[in-house]
Amino acid sequence: MNRNILARLYLILPSILAGLLLTGCGQQDQPASDTSASESGTARVDLILTNGKVLTVDDDFSIHNTVVVDDGRIVATGGSELASRYQSDQLVDLGGKTLMPGFFDSHIHIRGRPQRYIELGEVTSIAEIQELIAAKIEEIGEGEWITGYGWSEDELAEGRRPLRADLDAVAPNNPVTLTRAGGHSAVVNSLALELAGVTLDTPQPEGGIIERGDDGQLNGVIRERQEIVGYLVPDATYDEMISSLEVNLNALLAKGITSIIDASKTTDDYLMFEDLYSNAELPLPRAALQFQWHNPEAINALKARVGDGTEFLKIGPIKVFADGGFTGPAAYTLEPYVNQGEYRGYLNMPEEELVSLLNEIHDAGWQMGIHAIGDAAIVLVVNTLADALERNPRDDHRHYLNHFSMRPPELTMELMAEHNIQITQQPNFTYTLEGRYAENLDGWRLQHNNPLRSPMDHGITVALSSDILPIGPLVGLYAAVTRKGMSGEVYGPDEAITMEEAIRGYTLLSAYLNREEDVKGSLEPGKYADMIVLSDDLLTIDPERIMDVTVEQTYVNGKLVYQQ
Repeated sequence: MNRNILARLYLILPSILAGLLLTGCGQQDQPASDTSASESGTARVDLILTNGKVLTVDDDFSIHNTVVVDDGRIVATGGSELASRYQSDQLVDLGGKTLMPGFFDSHIHIRGRPQRYIELGEVTSIAEIQELIAAKIEEIGEGEWITGYGWSEDELAEGRRPLRADLDAVAPNNPVTLTRAGGHSAVVNSLALELAGVTLDTPQPEGGIIERGDDGQLNGVIRERQEIVGYLVPDATYDEMISSLEVNLNALLAKGITSIIDASKTTDDYLMFEDLYSNAELPLPRAALQFQWHNPEAINALKARVGDGTEFLKIGPIKVFADGGFTGPAAYTLEPYVNQGEYRGYLNMPEEELVSLLNEIHDAGWQMGIHAIGDAAIVLVVNTLADALERNPRDDHRHYLNHFSMRPPELTMELMAEHNIQITQQPNFTYTLEGRYAENLDGWRLQHNNPLRSPMDHGITVALSSDILPIGPLVGLYAAVTRKGMSGEVYGPDEAITMEEAIRGYTLLSAYLNREEDVKGSLEPGKYADMIVLSDDLLTIDPERIMDVTVEQTYVNGKLVYQQ
C-alpha cells in the first residue's frame, strides 16, 4: 500500500475508533457547551475515563477509578464522583480495565531501515534466514549488499549461530552482513570478507575478535568490531530512512510505549528526527536522543539551538561505551569467562582513554548514560565517576549506567548510592539472553545476572528498559518479577522485585533519568496524559500470564493514538 495512503489511514483511525467507542467501550456523549462550565457548575474538559482500575504510580502507588484530562494534561484522578464534577464530549467507560501511565523505555534503539535490510527478530531457524536472503536477492538483484538484524542462536532450531558457509550457500554473489540481536556481533559471508580485505592474516581489532572455526578458518563471525566490514555498506537514501523511521516509531505505540530515550544517535540523526517530528503523518511517541561524544562542537551547537527541545523531541544524556556485551561475548569481567582460559572480554577503548573521556564529559556539564555490562567495567566506571564527583561536585548530575548486567562488589554499589549514580536495567535480558549467560558465566555470577533487588536495597534508582531484546515491556516486567529465563529456570530469586516496583521502573523512574519526572511517568495533575489501557490487571494476574497481556489503547497528550 502507498505509504502516504497508509499514513492518512493511521491519522484518521483514532478518530474513527473514538466514534466506535460509543458502543464498544462505553463512551457517551455529553451535552455540548461553549463555556468552561455547564449551568450546573461542572467544568468542561476534553476527556474523562472512568470505571477502571487507575494505577497513578504516584508516591503511594494510589489506585483510583477515574482520570480527567484537559488540554493534553491530567486534571484530576479519583473516584467516580469526578464524573459529576466535570463534563466532556468524550466519556470513556473502561469497563474495569487497568489504566496506567504509558511505558517509558529509557534505553532503546529505533532507526529507519533501507530496502536492503532484512528483519530477523522473529526468525526460528537458519533455513528461514536463508530463505529471507534469497527473497531479498530476488527483490534487489545480485551484487547488492544485504543487511539484517535480530537473529539469536538461542531461538534457532539448529541450536547454533549462522556462519559464513550458511550465507555463502544462498548468496555467493551478494555481500551479506547480519547483526545478532543486541548488536555486539555479526556474521558476514565470504564476499563481504573479501571486499573488506579481511583474511587469516588480518590482526585482531582492538576491542573485538575475528573468529576462527574449529578448522582454523574464518567462520564469518566478528565480535564488537563488525564495522571493519560494515563500513562498506552503501548509505541508504534519506527518504528510505525517514519513511521507515516513522513507521518503526509509530509501532511503539502498540506496545504501550509513549516515551523513549534512543541510546546511540548523532547530531545528523537528530536533524532527521526533527524533520520527522515536524512533518509526521503518523502518531509518534516522545523521544530523547543520546549522542556519543564524537563531535562535542556539533553537540553543543545543536544544544544551543534547540535548548530543551520540544514536548516531543529533545537531546538526552551523552552515551559512552565502556565495554562490550554477552552476545559477543566481550563484556569486561573481573573473572574469566567459563571454559575460555583467561579471557575476560574487553573495554571499548584503553582504560586511560575511557577515564579521560568520562572526566571530560562530566566537566563539560553533561549528564551521561554509560554502557557498562561486565562487573569489571562497572567497577571502573563507578570508581571514575566517584572520583570525578569528588573532584568536581555536581548536585544533580544524574549520571547512570546502561545495563548493569553483572552484579558488582558491594563496595561498588555503596559508592553508587553515595554519589547518586543510577541505573537503567534490562530485566528482559535474563529471559532472552539466558543461553548467553549460561554459556559464559557460572555459579553466583550466573544467578545474579541483571540484579534488581540488590542495587535497589542499596538505595540506587533502577529504571527499566528493553534495549530491543525484545522491545515489548511485558517481557521485562515478567522477568523482573519471576527471574525466569526462556527455559523456565529461575535465576537468583533474591533479585526479584514486585510488580509495583517494576511498573514504577518502566514509567516514573525512567522519566526521572531523563529529568522529566515533573511531566511524565505518573498520572498526576499537571502531567502529560500519556496513558495505556491493558487487557488484564498486572497487579493481580498470574505471573506466568504477564506476557499474554495486551495493550488495548494508547493515549498521548490525551489523544487516542492506538486501538487494538
